Amino acid sequence: MVALTGSILVFEEEIDAFINPEFYKVSNIGIQKMPVDLYVNSIAKQYRITELDRIQTYQDPARTVIISGTDADKKDQIFSVDSYTGKVLATIPEKSRFFSVILDLHRHLILGEVGKFITGCSCLIFIFMLLSGLILWWPKKIKNLKQRLTIKWNASFKRVNWDFHSNFGFYSFLFLLIISLTGLTWSFKWFESGIYLLADGTAKKPSAKVENPTKVDKTFFYQNILSKTENIYKYKGDTQIRIPSDTINSIMVIKLNLEKSIPNISSMAYFDKYTGKLLKIRPYESFSNGDKARRLIYPIHTGSIYGYPTKILAFIVCLFAATLPITGLLIWLGRKKKK
Repeated sequence: MVALTGSILVFEEEIDAFINPEFYKVSNIGIQKMPVDLYVNSIAKQYRITELDRIQTYQDPARTVIISGTDADKKDQIFSVDSYTGKVLATIPEKSRFFSVILDLHRHLILGEVGKFITGCSCLIFIFMLLSGLILWWPKKIKNLKQRLTIKWNASFKRVNWDFHSNFGFYSFLFLLIISLTGLTWSFKWFESGIYLLADGTAKKPSAKVENPTKVDKTFFYQNILSKTENIYKYKGDTQIRIPSDTINSIMVIKLNLEKSIPNISSMAYFDKYTGKLLKIRPYESFSNGDKARRLIYPIHTGSIYGYPTKILAFIVCLFAATLPITGLLIWLGRKKKK
């Protein structure tokens, strides 16, 4: 299940853009974009949004703005907005979105924390089986190496199944090991903390907080935050505003650097949730080694680290990983028949 859903998630953006183009493209590119607050406030009134979660803007002038928030019925909603007209082009409950379901299956088996623990343990077991499988594959004599690297297609089904399992298992071993190890980041806090511990010598991560909240007029509040962030980080990139649900944490703005060849290179800025005052900036260059390593986990895990070549590779090895339990079970059943 994890492998199959993972192979689908590799091309999440491409598939979703094909299925739901209204979530990704505006019908006409206008002359000037509207201030974010105008349509944010309109959506809040029209759809009874009581709590904003994220505002995602894009460098591409044809892209829509994506807004997510919670309505009065405590349901998370996603909105696609034409940034030139402020018109809501599409809306969907987050839990009903196809890729939200796929992601929930991938990480939690739609079982919440219990499912998260199951997939995490399964991932640990899979890593052990990859390592032990490599040991079982390793030829005792060098003359047997050729046989371990090829599949004898004209042999019996049992032999072909064995060769398919072990030989392709060897070829995909390193890629599956990397995908599995990086996947543990989302299952276990101790693994993520271990990344910081190895890289920085400490498991703590920096954060920014609002000390003395003071309510002020919020006219063009989010637009001002976007403008300030654009002035701080002048490179081309997509920008995301993350609004905290509590009354303590500050607003975090993440600006992705599209001028870099490696994905997920971002800088951050923190703003007072009530006044919009700039509290702290964290350019990517100031990140600790742990932070830089953590930001690379996602593109490595999804195969997007070097674009389509690594995406296609991740897609293929994930599909193959889905066959391993089946071919492995057939090998085990075959051995059970021996006297």
